[in-house]
Amino acid sequence: MTSLIRRAAVIGATIALGAGGLAACGSPNDSESSSKDKKVIALLLPETKTARYEAFDKPLFEGKVKDLCDDCTVKYYNADQDATKQAQQVETAITAGAKVIVLDPVDGKAAVGMVKSAHDADAQVIAYDRFIEGADYYMSFDNETVGKLQAEALIEAMGDKGGYLQLNGAPTDPNAAQFKAGADKAFAASNLKLLTSTSYDNPDWSPNNAQKYVSDQLSKIDPSEIKGVYAANDGQAGGVIAALTGAGVKADALPPVTGQDAELAAIQRIIAGEQFMTIFKSYFIEAEKAGEVAVAIANGDDVGETTDFQGVKSFIFDPVVVKKDNVKADIVDSGLYKVADICTAEYADACAAAGLS
Repeated sequence: MTSLIRRAAVIGATIALGAGGLAACGSPNDSESSSKDKKVIALLLPETKTARYEAFDKPLFEGKVKDLCDDCTVKYYNADQDATKQAQQVETAITAGAKVIVLDPVDGKAAVGMVKSAHDADAQVIAYDRFIEGADYYMSFDNETVGKLQAEALIEAMGDKGGYLQLNGAPTDPNAAQFKAGADKAFAASNLKLLTSTSYDNPDWSPNNAQKYVSDQLSKIDPSEIKGVYAANDGQAGGVIAALTGAGVKADALPPVTGQDAELAAIQRIIAGEQFMTIFKSYFIEAEKAGEVAVAIANGDDVGETTDFQGVKSFIFDPVVVKKDNVKADIVDSGLYKVADICTAEYADACAAAGLS
């Protein structure tokens, strides 16, 4: 898997460097010619609070489409975590002539109606990263395995004993349910104890919500009782760590905290010993495959071999666990970030200790 990531990364990094500035959120990208002879592909992403979408998914997807199809144009939209806005954007894309809609839904259930609207207009839908019932294609990672890997890493770090907090993703995000299911199965088979009556479902994946939630728990739970924290993504991990340090927990006394998305800030926290791990779901592989499939559909070509996921033709990729000891191999060597990106002045000593130079 690592070699595949590296090969894809070399291509993806080159594309990303040449992708130029990002389009304004919520409005279509009209940098390509909008003449009627163009094949229109719409890319609709859900939000901007998670760094990956604007920094990686968008430019990588656009770059792959541009490489493969001279007579294709990409219309880009971002919903800013607003399902109603995203539904309007789908209608706008259809009106603009999109016959391929690559949709990462804010709300997976609400997106079922968007798929119907697309089909009524003879457009096909690729459910990108998050599953949508009735879509023509789906591509993502093995999301239940993601949650399982996160939980297993936390169990190992905690020595399979002690109490933990659990922060899940948004209830409207179908991936969040899969992450949670995988994590819950792993925790159920362990000796760990959830310190609250239920785990926390963060309405919009917000780091601020995560920080507030943990701060609220610290008014009832002594920080020393928290031996680990399951945070479903890196943004929440940052909020968790901010809450703990704000409550007086020293950086070298932080409990292990999980994450996901391999955000730059998270990689820096891992190098510094503040965050225990993250999950890298290669944007290079996912975004470029989405571009390839979108172009194939636009051209009327075969999309290649698929697998079945809940009745939808799918492409499912493998996630990678990232800890301090494999940051170089799976993050730097893959081309995701350069050492110079990670090892800013604040992290220079930590990088030297971790062998990053």
